[in-house]
Amino acid sequence: MAECRDRAVDLLTNENARYLYSQVKDLPIIDYHCHLSPKEIYEDIPFDNIGEMWLAADHYKWRLMRAYGIDEKYITGDASWREKFDKFAEAAGSAYGNPIKDWVALELEFFFGISQPLDADNSAAVWERANAVIAERKLSPRKLIEMANVEYIATTDDPCDDLHYHDLIAKEGKLRAKVTPSFRVDSIVLVRDENYKEYISKLSAASGIKIDGLASLQSAIISRMDYFAERGCKFSDVGVQGFPVSVSDFDRADRAFVSILAGKEISEQEYDGLWGYLYVFLAKEYASRGMVMQLHLAVTRNSNSAMYGKCGRDSGFDCVDDAFDVSRIRNLIDKMNSEGGLPKTIIYTLNPTMYYPLVTMCGAFRDVVIGVSWWFCDHKRGMYETLQTLSELSHVSSLVGMLTDSRSFLSYTRHDYYRQIVCDFLGGLMSGKDSKNAVAVAKSLCYGNAKKLVEGK
Repeated sequence: MAECRDRAVDLLTNENARYLYSQVKDLPIIDYHCHLSPKEIYEDIPFDNIGEMWLAADHYKWRLMRAYGIDEKYITGDASWREKFDKFAEAAGSAYGNPIKDWVALELEFFFGISQPLDADNSAAVWERANAVIAERKLSPRKLIEMANVEYIATTDDPCDDLHYHDLIAKEGKLRAKVTPSFRVDSIVLVRDENYKEYISKLSAASGIKIDGLASLQSAIISRMDYFAERGCKFSDVGVQGFPVSVSDFDRADRAFVSILAGKEISEQEYDGLWGYLYVFLAKEYASRGMVMQLHLAVTRNSNSAMYGKCGRDSGFDCVDDAFDVSRIRNLIDKMNSEGGLPKTIIYTLNPTMYYPLVTMCGAFRDVVIGVSWWFCDHKRGMYETLQTLSELSHVSSLVGMLTDSRSFLSYTRHDYYRQIVCDFLGGLMSGKDSKNAVAVAKSLCYGNAKKLVEGK
């Protein structure tokens, strides 16, 4: 990434910050949690236009357009990419304070050499210039990954996925960045989902194990986890609404699971105990393989049922859930730890009111850390608040670092946005005498800590 002075986005407010940024701006990127498509990475088809690159699957931008009052036709509807781009430019031009405005400026400048801010007045000029760059350089997923100096990518994958494209990428061996799967277990733990029995049949087929009880479910999960681990999987993930209160023993959990398979109703207590049991079981298996457990908390999925029916999931209709009693997480983490099955763990929350108790809870367990400001919290103020809380209650250098959490290959400039914020935060606290320590912390937060997780350290 280039120097910050005279750039479209400059978040550095003091000379100490500028010095720190000069030390970290060119570090490689480790994207340990994203939603990029391994199929798109392998096929590496050049993009056709900037509208497609930006708006094909980015629900961040879709939400911004809806908030501005733009008709759904220009968001997920049948309007042309040019029409959608012009409408987005109109919304982004006046989105002061929203991080998307800064992200757009960073993406235009870094990937296309366009330094003027995007708005309705210059959308035609930006469209033409960006598309000329795309055509001239034949910009494709791999070229964008290489341009951004990405070293490691962990995609988000269901345990039933065959990881075909991960295998093809690895066998081909042409991409400098390592692309690995992550073990995303939402569909395993959502035992009350209306399609759960169908999913279990799918898991049975993928593992080659007939699932008729909890023991066989565990065997199937272990089989798939080993399959992922053989392909370099270092991270697991779960991001569902709610969190279990209790943990059943095996027999009670088995009875509840068998009842679900038989189509029978189970009580709230039985459901919660089975849910908790699955979390503890999964954690122990992660720990035995050196995999990192990521827990995403306080999110409500698909809040607009009518639009969910039209657009499907991941279309911009999720929202922040209520904060809940952190004792739930503490008790579960404590049980994992007491039974020798606590892996390295990153805990994210979408509700910022939970940061204070979560940071102190993480400090009670070795290798359990708070995650970087996530989703609706990954704006400038949210990141500053996370850094401030973490530094006051724990140790600032325990933060693993930035992730894109994105489906867009242009989102790697979010790492630059984060690096500027980290350097500005540290620069405001350091003195000239401790610059060596501040540089070490900045490098850890921007690269080193994530690198250690990838290396299993």
